[in-house]
Amino acid sequence: MATTSQPLQDKMTYKNIFWAVFPHACFILSLVIYAFLGAIMFSHIEGTREVTVSEEYRTFLQNLTYLARKLSDNVTENDKMFEHHIRELLNRADPVWFINPEDRWSFFGSLFFCCTVFTTVGYGNTYPVTRTGKYLCMLYALFGIPLMFLVLTDMGDILATVLSKTYKKFRKIQTKILASKFCSGSTCCKRKELKSRAQSKIVINEPLAIMEVLKSQSGMKQRPVRYHNVELFEMLIAKDSENTQPARNKSMERWSSCPELAREKTVSRVIENFDKIGKELEKLDVPILLMVLVIFVYISCAAAILPKWEKKMDFQEAFYFCFITLTSIGFGDTKLEHPKFFLFFSLYILIGMEIVFIAFKLGQDRLIALYKKVISFCAEKNMPSKKIYPK
Repeated sequence: MATTSQPLQDKMTYKNIFWAVFPHACFILSLVIYAFLGAIMFSHIEGTREVTVSEEYRTFLQNLTYLARKLSDNVTENDKMFEHHIRELLNRADPVWFINPEDRWSFFGSLFFCCTVFTTVGYGNTYPVTRTGKYLCMLYALFGIPLMFLVLTDMGDILATVLSKTYKKFRKIQTKILASKFCSGSTCCKRKELKSRAQSKIVINEPLAIMEVLKSQSGMKQRPVRYHNVELFEMLIAKDSENTQPARNKSMERWSSCPELAREKTVSRVIENFDKIGKELEKLDVPILLMVLVIFVYISCAAAILPKWEKKMDFQEAFYFCFITLTSIGFGDTKLEHPKFFLFFSLYILIGMEIVFIAFKLGQDRLIALYKKVISFCAEKNMPSKKIYPK
């Protein structure tokens, strides 16, 4: 029986792991599918649009031709005026006039645009031009942004659990090291004696059987130890509850004999996983300075890699770009020459946004606690003092 039950137990273990990972994988997979569907949709709508020459574009070309003709040998006398006219003309130009839609709205370009939409980054370099594309962009963001926040919250719970456990282990190691440094022989012996006394008290205070209590009452006449009826009744209930509890969990045996019985438990566990989303972030208690250090190191690693394919960027420019991206500000002042490479960096962006989200959550909790202290302090100060009148 042991040889046949072992494969079944291993199979059930794999099933439990699968159902534990299933909700998290569903969120990430749905976001990936949503991004790919959006890329196909926008590349078809915006990439195949007809390029029409507008009146504004014709006026721009006419003015540019006029300034080019005006350029002659004696233009150096009025070069400031010429630069002013050129700058004013280029500021009024629309970047869409100089962009080929098929190049900008390829599949990877559209995928990059979709990622900037539901992550709320919005660089502003790529945007829909057609009316249909604008309407679909609003509809796409309406469902994509909540899905993105759901993925951030779910994966934020995983990161919060990892960070909190790592921090707790670090604190335990730190306390052990400090205890080993400052603990002398006499104090350690006293602590051991106190622990042994506490353990002995715990053993004595365990509930006894009702017959043992009655025997101790009759046999020990010299000691004035008497139990009230309430104490005897409580001991009897405690002893009965110990006897009624099952000796071991037989869920594995039920699963191996009849796997259909475990379906309801599996479904309820999956539903519990969905219900627990966001709970770990509420319980996270990590110093805010540690989170700032984690963010700095995380962005620095990307800032060192990004200039490898973006030649116009140095470390400082890449650090600024990564920070603006992870905080979902997205000014659009820094343009990427190779957005395809940056798409493969999407996992880094997702995890980085979660780390920044956790840091913002911790900062929010600290601000709320500070506001509570300030308000309570002001309220206590403004409370009227109680006057004690003589009797």
